[in-house]
Order: sequence, then structure tokens, then C-alpha cells
Amino acid sequence: MSTVIEDIVARKIFNSRGEETLEVDVVTTAGFGRASAPSGASRGKAEVLPYPKGGVNQAITKVEELIAPELIGMNAEEQEQIDFLLHKIDGTKDFRNIGGNTAYAISLATADAASSSYGIPLFQQLAGYLTSELPYPLGNVLGGGKHARGKTPDIQEFLVLPVKADSFSEAAKANVLVHQKVGVFLKKSDVTFTGGKGDEGAWAPRIKNEDALEIMMKACEEVSEETEVECRAGLDMAASTLWRPREKRYVYVRDGVKRNSGEQVDFVSQVIKDYNLIYVEDPFHEEDFESFAELTKKIKKCLICGDDLFVTNKERLTRGIEVDAGNAIIIKTNQVGTLTDAWETTKIARKARYVSVMSHRSGETPNAHIAHLAVAFHCPIIKTGIIPGERIAKINELIRIEETLGERTKMSTITL
Repeated sequence: MSTVIEDIVARKIFNSRGEETLEVDVVTTAGFGRASAPSGASRGKAEVLPYPKGGVNQAITKVEELIAPELIGMNAEEQEQIDFLLHKIDGTKDFRNIGGNTAYAISLATADAASSSYGIPLFQQLAGYLTSELPYPLGNVLGGGKHARGKTPDIQEFLVLPVKADSFSEAAKANVLVHQKVGVFLKKSDVTFTGGKGDEGAWAPRIKNEDALEIMMKACEEVSEETEVECRAGLDMAASTLWRPREKRYVYVRDGVKRNSGEQVDFVSQVIKDYNLIYVEDPFHEEDFESFAELTKKIKKCLICGDDLFVTNKERLTRGIEVDAGNAIIIKTNQVGTLTDAWETTKIARKARYVSVMSHRSGETPNAHIAHLAVAFHCPIIKTGIIPGERIAKINELIRIEETLGERTKMSTITL
């Protein structure tokens, strides 16, 4: 059988921040798969643990001594069985024994090997030939928080989402144009701006939140007029990094402001209305389901998305659905470990009409797999940055997928 696993190799490589991470090769009778694990700077407390004690080196040992002997001889096409075995080998709920990144890299490399064995794209291996919808690209244009240094904005990401584009290529081009325009506007507003960027390739200027929003709005409006692709602004507030539990306040150091939970709800509501935002991610800290629900009730026609709140975990998502906390969810597979875990969470989200957003992480590798996962998991949006190389790799892969699908291609529907 062409998909029988014959060998598994693990090695240490580096991500976009120069941090050590894990890469795994899976070799089958007729194919080869390779996947590497990304890393987040602002991680949710409920995420699985990325590595066992001893870090990447210990993860490699676990692959060689525990995992490879169990998986060699299995069928790479049997994704659910492979992922179930990874849970069984680990024996914990948070992958503390082998590491969530270890499970992720093996799970994804196995799927990659299966698709290689059959000579078909990964998205078709996972979802079948009839899959034909492409996501809209959500791009990080300007930011601060944990993704940058110095006197950058308190808000972590100022984003752009092109809506109602006729093609993915057209949407991706609009994002690039917004990024370029914002760079020009920043230079005009501050002659000392040297073009500095944060972890995800977003501009990282010395600027306050409100000024950043004004520049984003101007750029979105101009590109919308030039391209006839409606571009709307969004935010990732990463509010868990602003929350001070002892003070019970969100502390905006750059703006010199502190807000309690009620004031934060009012603040975010007003920002959404003032700037016609289409997307707001993590506007409250990771345990504040109540404020998420309150904002979702107050605001219409805007995606209120949970990342740290849900961490791609189906139990936490179910809890959120019960109280109407948000209407969108970030999908980061390495937050839960395996493709099967992430897929189950995505299915629950779709059933509850939550918009799934397949997402990169701030410490990325050049792998383009999440482009395929976005298509296979039927995610209407992919959050993968705009530039540089490790971000554009995902965008370019979706352009290739669009070409592969040809006339069957259609853009996803974003339900607000």
C-alpha cells in the first residue's frame, strides 16, 4: 500500500523569530510529508503545552523513542487513528508529555505524506475533490503589543479584510496595497519613521491607537476606491496582555488609560462604530465570557472573534456558544495538537454559525500548510499576514490553489 509509513524523522529548525522549533518528516511507501510547528508570542493559558520539559531536544527524543516505533507500519491515510494514537501515547489532556507542537507537526506531516502518496493537493486529501471555496485574507498591517517593541500602539494588530472580492488573488492584492499605503502615510506623519516592522511584517511606528486607526481608515478607503474591492479595518486587541488581574483593569500604557470591564465594553463598542470595523479579536481577557457576550449582543455586522478565549478547544467553544460569546473563532491547530482536534472544533463552530478563521502564529515557518487547512476546513477567512516571506508563502499557496481549482473556484461567504 502506497500510504504505509516507513520512517519518521524529527529535527530542530528555526522560526521567523529565530527561535528553535520542531520539524518532522514522514516517509511512506510512495510519498513524503514535512511539517513544522509555529509559536505564538501571546499564548492562551488554556492552550496545550507546546513542548515537554526539555524543549525541542526532548521532543525529538520522544519522536524517536516513543512515537516513531508506534506509527511506522500504520497507514498515513488513517488520520483519525494516527491522531488518536498521539493522544494515547501522551496520556494527558494538554500534551505535556510529548508536546502539542510535536503532535501538530506529526499529525500534519502525516496528512502531507498521504496527499503526496496519492499525488493530490493536501486540501483535497483532507476534504475531497469537490472542495472549491477559498477564504478571504485577513492581514496584519500595523501593530504593537507583544509583536513589536518601543512606543508602539497598545493594541496588538490593526488589520485589513477585503470583502466581496471576485477572486483570492484580487483580495490579496488589495491587502498589499493597504499595507503599502499605510507605510507611505506613516512616513508623511513622522519623518523619523524608519520603516520598522513587528514579528508579522506589520508596520511598528511610534503612534497612539487612535492615530493608527485614522491612518488605517484612510488607507482602506483609498484602496477601496482604486480597486473596487471593499476593504474594511479590524483589530486584534490581545486584551489578555492588557489585563491586570490585581487592578481589574485593562492598562493602555501608550495612551495612559486604564479601563474596567464595563468601560472596556463601551470603548470597544464605540471604536467599532466610529471606524466601521468588520472584525475585533480578543477585545477582553481570556476568561471574560460575559463581556464577550455583552459586546456581541450590542454590536451587529461585526465579527467578534475569540482566540485566547477559545484556543481552538471544543469544550471552551461550546461554553462560549451557550452564552453567545462572540460569533467567530480563531483556528490554530497547534493550540490543541492534532488536525482531528482542530477539525472537530471547526465543525462545532460551523454548526453554531460561528465564522472560523484559520490563523498563522507570530513565530512562523515558511510552510504553507495552513493555506490548505483553511480550504479543507471550510474557513471563510485566513489570517496569515501580508508580508514578509513566511507570511506571503501562505498567500502564494492560495493563489496556486485558486489556479488548481480553475473555474470551480468561488470565494467563501462571510456571514455577519
